[in-house]
Amino acid sequence: MTDYGHPISFGLSLDPSADKLGETRYLARAAADGGLTYLAVQDHPYQPGYLDSWTMISHLAAETSRISFLTDVADLQLRPPTMFAKAGASLSVLTGGRVVLGVGGGASADGVAAMGGARRSGAETIAYTEEALQIMRTALAGGAVRFDGEQHTVEGYAGGPVPPSPVPLWLGGQRPRMLGVAGRQADGWISPLNIYVPPAEVPSKQQIIDDAARAAGRDPAAVRRIYNVIGAIGPQSGGTGLVGSAQLWVDTLTHWAVDLGFDTFIFWPIMSHRAQLRAFTDRVVPAVREQVLEIRGQQ
Repeated sequence: MTDYGHPISFGLSLDPSADKLGETRYLARAAADGGLTYLAVQDHPYQPGYLDSWTMISHLAAETSRISFLTDVADLQLRPPTMFAKAGASLSVLTGGRVVLGVGGGASADGVAAMGGARRSGAETIAYTEEALQIMRTALAGGAVRFDGEQHTVEGYAGGPVPPSPVPLWLGGQRPRMLGVAGRQADGWISPLNIYVPPAEVPSKQQIIDDAARAAGRDPAAVRRIYNVIGAIGPQSGGTGLVGSAQLWVDTLTHWAVDLGFDTFIFWPIMSHRAQLRAFTDRVVPAVREQVLEIRGQQ
């Protein structure tokens, strides 16, 4: 059993398609009213039909007042770390701290290159990402950034404004070297969708993060664990991801929390988004929280 003891939180993934903006606005408000903690937006700017994730988050942040926003995950190769730290700090100030920066090395080398970014090897991308996290952490704290690394050179950036509370840096990835970076440098690990990292593969990935954290002198429990969960709640059968009754969802997410170590679940509905969001907030979220608390109380 791997339970790092964090409070259980939930979020909704929003579709960045430009032609669905009206529906996205509705879902953002409904998720906030339903008590979710996060609204997550994927970052694939090389898709012509997608809005830029940061612009979309900034727009939606102005239409909500409580819920936090998560980039899930921002492509660091297209968002230089000093500028992205500046953007994150700025929006955190403007929203009263409702920002989490989920970042990654870039999902597509071809997509990065197509937009004018460098075509980096796997090893170069790992180094780029780890250095970027170090730069961003210093910049977000308002410190002076001087960095001369393998992939980055920063000659003297004065970070600021300082956010009202620390902006978490969560790292997305699934391969061993990137998981090692998460253990050494990140405040959280964002797992790809449950269809890409199925539950059976999670324990070995968590172990890599834990080992890297300990080797860096960190407590593994300091690293949050976030699972992107695609599927549908209801009597229907078939479909992508976790599909079944609300009770199946409750039991499954509870198991993934107390046995696999996840503390945050981002829901990616595959159908009927409004109805699925209501089922998630009304029937799944409170029951999972209750079951996890009960299990933890028995330990």
